[in-house]
Amino acid sequence: MEEIRLQKYLAEHGIASRRKCEEYILDGKVKVNGKIVEALGTKILPGKDRVEVEGKVVQNDIKKKIYILLNKPIGYVTTVKDQFKRDTVMDLLKDIKTRIVPVGRLDMYTSGALILSNDGEFVNKITHPSHEVEKTYNVTVRGKVTKEDMQKLENGVDIGDYVTKPAKTKILKVDENKNISRFQIIIHEGKNRQIRRMCKAINKPVLALHRAAIGKISVKNLKIGQYRPLTNKEIEELIK
Repeated sequence: MEEIRLQKYLAEHGIASRRKCEEYILDGKVKVNGKIVEALGTKILPGKDRVEVEGKVVQNDIKKKIYILLNKPIGYVTTVKDQFKRDTVMDLLKDIKTRIVPVGRLDMYTSGALILSNDGEFVNKITHPSHEVEKTYNVTVRGKVTKEDMQKLENGVDIGDYVTKPAKTKILKVDENKNISRFQIIIHEGKNRQIRRMCKAINKPVLALHRAAIGKISVKNLKIGQYRPLTNKEIEELIK
């Protein structure tokens, strides 16, 4: 057995993405043979060295890779554990005994497509900024959206600390009596609360937000709160 970098070992064993594992190391949360390690260049010998993360031993056997698509309901936070004791997406997956982590995030009040996996390398690749996976959102806003509004979103808008990259949009419905509109927007970024901030930039407050698809993977046939394994073809589409 050859030596392997510590962060890669942790990622391969489903602890988190490689970048997150690097944070754990730098924060002094990882021990090797009982000693805290804070150097990213550290290598370990699988099967011989004892590795712990926050006091829990990382089992040497690599579990079967799991890739789950969840249609997340509103009211759940996208995290493994929540310091405020709120419901998390993990509460919806209690029959899955293997540790899995969310691939990216949806805020508490956004529903829709969320992928979870125990494959750290997969998580790292999909969430890396250079890997531009399209995400499709259906948005309900207050007010009447116009073609000019959509053009602004398509060209990119200033959301405070960032100008968004070009997007694709489509107006779905405008109800002038209720003063609400629905439209679809496709982006390939993942800034914090990005869609809500983009809508604020065109003075259209979000009333409801649903991620309908990640890449070509849609939750159209999944009821809210339900989940299913990704197919091999879907996994290949995401990482190609």
